[in-house]
Amino acid sequence: MIAHLEGRLVEKTPTDVVIDCHGVGYLVHISLHTFSLLPDSEKIKLYTYLQIKEDSHTLFGFAEKAERELFKLLISVSGVGAGTARTMLSSLEPRQIIGHIGTGNVAAIQSIKGIGAKTAQRVILDLKDKVLKLYDLEEVSAPGYNTNRDEALSALEVLGFNKKLAEKAVEKILTQDPSATVEAIIKLALKNL
Repeated sequence: MIAHLEGRLVEKTPTDVVIDCHGVGYLVHISLHTFSLLPDSEKIKLYTYLQIKEDSHTLFGFAEKAERELFKLLISVSGVGAGTARTMLSSLEPRQIIGHIGTGNVAAIQSIKGIGAKTAQRVILDLKDKVLKLYDLEEVSAPGYNTNRDEALSALEVLGFNKKLAEKAVEKILTQDPSATVEAIIKLALKNL
């Protein structure tokens, strides 16, 4: 309904701003990413998303259209509300979130405050294809990120092994053979644990 606001910046905090648009002051909730991009000038423009609930109308503002689109994608995931999406955008840069979703990096998404393992997996499962298509990314692992390592660790944890011991065993295997398959990592780790 409200696509953007352009006006005079009246109040500014890391979590929200008040923009005066021709005598009407709009309270707009922002992420830390948008806060860091706000100009020092009085006149600003924010792209907005209006969330309408039974008991409230909440306006979220973004310095970039791309951040707004990512916000919309995030809140489309079951279990991710507007507050959680804003926390995600405050914790990581939008391009980092897109990269982690594109590469399936559950650990990075889960490192965000308030995001559990199941929610992180759901975000990646629901958005990976959309993110790869929308942002024209190649489906490759980010440098320094090994999906085989994480899948093997996850499997070992499910089998009941201590996370720290499993990590040591997996790291030892990957130092000897960085291209080891998930199955090979698990088999070798089981011998060492």
